[in-house]
Amino acid sequence: MAKKESKTNAMRILERMKIPFTHQEYECDEFTDGSSTADRLGLPHEQVFKTLVTVGADKQNYVFVIPVDEELALKKCAKSVGAKSVQMIHMKELFPLTGYVRGGCTAIGMKKQFVTRIDETAQLFDEIYISGGRIGCQIRLAPDDFCKASGAEYAELTE
Repeated sequence: MAKKESKTNAMRILERMKIPFTHQEYECDEFTDGSSTADRLGLPHEQVFKTLVTVGADKQNYVFVIPVDEELALKKCAKSVGAKSVQMIHMKELFPLTGYVRGGCTAIGMKKQFVTRIDETAQLFDEIYISGGRIGCQIRLAPDDFCKASGAEYAELTE
């Protein structure tokens, strides 16, 4: 008997908003980085985006979505949200803050709507891939649709 496919919160939100998307599931029991996920699924690295959560000097949380092979340029990120500075949150804070685990975090459907920025390079593509809201699940959708669903704005976020 086939395993029943279960929808994630992110998928339910996209469906409710009538945003077209597809998803891909793969066997994975624990965190693997985005580059490994892209390789496993045969996806172009520049179109696969990871979701990173930070805290600003103002004690507010900010979400940044960047290509999997890139690193955050913290000063650019801070400037994009009007904060003096930002730094990554501690891993133990991720689930209580967002409702998502490391490797399954997406800006769509977090416990709270945080100010979100997606790297401007996403605009170069008709479709991008993001975490589907759990480990072992990727969602493919248009970058502008991602922005609509997550409240994200485009910004320069990497070096």
